[in-house]
Amino acid sequence: MGKKKLVVLTGAGISAESGLKTFRDSDGLWEGYNIEDVATPRAWRRDRQLVLDFYNMRRRNVAAASPNAAHAGLAELEKDFDVHIITQNIDDLHERAGSSKVLHLHGEIFKMRSEKSFDFVKEIREDIRLGDCAEDGCQYRPHIVWFEEPVPMIEEAIPVVQSADLFAVVGTSLVVYPAAGLVNYAPFEIPKFIIDKRIPYTSSVYNVTAIEKPATEGVKELIQLLTA
Repeated sequence: MGKKKLVVLTGAGISAESGLKTFRDSDGLWEGYNIEDVATPRAWRRDRQLVLDFYNMRRRNVAAASPNAAHAGLAELEKDFDVHIITQNIDDLHERAGSSKVLHLHGEIFKMRSEKSFDFVKEIREDIRLGDCAEDGCQYRPHIVWFEEPVPMIEEAIPVVQSADLFAVVGTSLVVYPAAGLVNYAPFEIPKFIIDKRIPYTSSVYNVTAIEKPATEGVKELIQLLTA
């Protein structure tokens, strides 16, 4: 018998305890910025420097942050389960905690790409500057899915969720689509767990255990339930 497949959808709540702010905590402001000014294609067309400054700051914040007990706990579960993380987060805290299968729905802060093409993606640890160009001659932009942009990785995420034996949601409000819709692809009968400080409303999901706690405490409880 192979290991059971545990698929975990994570959101900003899991990284909040590592000190990374979530914009939904503060009336649509993210570190004092309006989302429309820094995280949309229109913002990029209007003021590239402002957008680059914002994400350069995010990159420094992520580099300075460390994985917390929730990240570590999910990585630890690989001993007993075939764990697949699908994250809405752009940080690399799952990878640094030791998770080996991580799919980033909304891009990655430590990557940049040509503003015109997905064919030119490159690792970046420093700041992206105006004038930094990809091989196609176009300005590099953060490799992040902005609001009003399609989410190409959702097509890879759906079959992962459909093939789950167990499904968990950690630290996401389930309001950002299409990511929130992934819950509906989990097989009807399998055990599901939702961990959040405020359990989101999910009328259509069957066989759910709700753990109304912060991610670090909630993942600890999840581990106890799964390995009991």
